[in-house]
Amino acid sequence: MKFLFGNSLWQLIVMSDAVSKMVLLALFGMSIVCWTIFLYKVILSRLKKRQIADALPALKKVNALQELLNLSSAFAATLPGYFLSHNLTILKSVLQRRDSAATSITEQEWDELCDEAEDTFDDIVHHEHQYMPVLYSFAGVSTLMGLFGTVWGLVHSFIRISEKQSADITTVAPGIAEALLTTLAGLIVAIPAFLMFHYLDNDVKQLEYQLSKFVDRYCLVLKSLFRS
Repeated sequence: MKFLFGNSLWQLIVMSDAVSKMVLLALFGMSIVCWTIFLYKVILSRLKKRQIADALPALKKVNALQELLNLSSAFAATLPGYFLSHNLTILKSVLQRRDSAATSITEQEWDELCDEAEDTFDDIVHHEHQYMPVLYSFAGVSTLMGLFGTVWGLVHSFIRISEKQSADITTVAPGIAEALLTTLAGLIVAIPAFLMFHYLDNDVKQLEYQLSKFVDRYCLVLKSLFRS
């Protein structure tokens, strides 16, 4: 910790050239973005999984359309509430179009309701992957930027050797230090970003599994209510 935040490291950053400073600043910004995305999505994912876990038992107890409508209202502003609200709107339009004498929905109407439920499920899952490509991209780009800084620092060392006609430690040390500093910064960004991406990818899969059970239960409820 003393190495990372000590005066010697700060002096090295201050003494580095403009290109190295730009690389370090870009990596610092990428690190902030990665951690912000990660914390934001982890908090939201836990909240949504808790919402589904609370709504699923209630959905299993639904025995009438009014109970389904009440459940949608009770879980308004939640992920299950969004799913129910959207799909119940489609259900209402289907019921309004049907023959008043009909006692159950037709096969075509049933397919429409199931397709809409699957489309809503796909839209939610797609939305949950939002910002994750940024983590994956930054994990790769930060590594390349660190490598760029490494090459840039080594080039500086060779230029100094050529200028001073000497290869002693005082000549090559500044360039090598810049090279290692940017390499270290690139790895500090890349490794956490890579781990964050895979953690969130697994987290989304768990949420997708929970949501799929909720969608299946919703379809079973509709089947019990409207299909003879």
